[in-house]
Amino acid sequence: MSSQKPAKRIPRILSVANQKGGVGKTTTAVNLATALCAIGKKVLLVDLDPQGNAGTGLGVKRSAIKQSTYDVIFGDATVDEAVQKTKVPRLSVLPSSIHLSGAEIELVGASRREYRLQEALRVPMEYDYVVIDCPPSLSLLTLNALVASDSIIVPLQCEFYALEGLSHLVKTIERIKKTFNSRLEIHGVVLTMFDGRNNLSGMVADDVREYFGDKVYNAVIPRNVRLSEAPSYGLPAIVYDMRCPGAKAYIQLAKEVLRREKEIVGNRQEKFISSGNEVA
Repeated sequence: MSSQKPAKRIPRILSVANQKGGVGKTTTAVNLATALCAIGKKVLLVDLDPQGNAGTGLGVKRSAIKQSTYDVIFGDATVDEAVQKTKVPRLSVLPSSIHLSGAEIELVGASRREYRLQEALRVPMEYDYVVIDCPPSLSLLTLNALVASDSIIVPLQCEFYALEGLSHLVKTIERIKKTFNSRLEIHGVVLTMFDGRNNLSGMVADDVREYFGDKVYNAVIPRNVRLSEAPSYGLPAIVYDMRCPGAKAYIQLAKEVLRREKEIVGNRQEKFISSGNEVA
């Protein structure tokens, strides 16, 4: 008796993005994806950063990568052909490779250069969610991610200059929404590297909440040694030490993301119905 294949659907696509480096972007992408799997979702993590840290943080050896995000973007492989399983149940990764560092130049003259990732990802798949780890820049690769995405999650470190450049990111999102992807919206802002022992973290958190309002998640990611150690073992923190404060915070974040997802999808259905259409 053959086992039934999982039903395919177009997944919800979430980009984790901030043009600044060192804000906990990859840590957030890896651990949010893992936490969603722990809650029961099937997730594909797309490593769009040429550094490839999301893949190695999940135990993917660079020597084992035959096809990567680069090949998918340029049509030399499908997602199914390039994807790799991880040690985390229900979590797969589309790994990066060194070739991705040259993709910016190659994309400049490519046809439909902004839509390459969208065309690869917005198709029926076996995943509930796709989480994209974007490079730390507002580049053509990041543009591809945001054009493909339903929502963007913005990690912000609780340190001085945290809000620097955020207005530029917000304006970029609005331009993309107007020109390329009307679905795109800020899903939420997650505060990272929070240190309750110093006043600066609290002050920055207050400033961010004043700026973004209820877009800021209640879950706050603390500075945590176990979060920093986990990638060197090729494991997300939730697998490395699920009792550590960082892992617990990402589980809380995943639950909050799913609650907001229900609200977002519900609101879209209401708008669809009120426009004179029917939801099947």
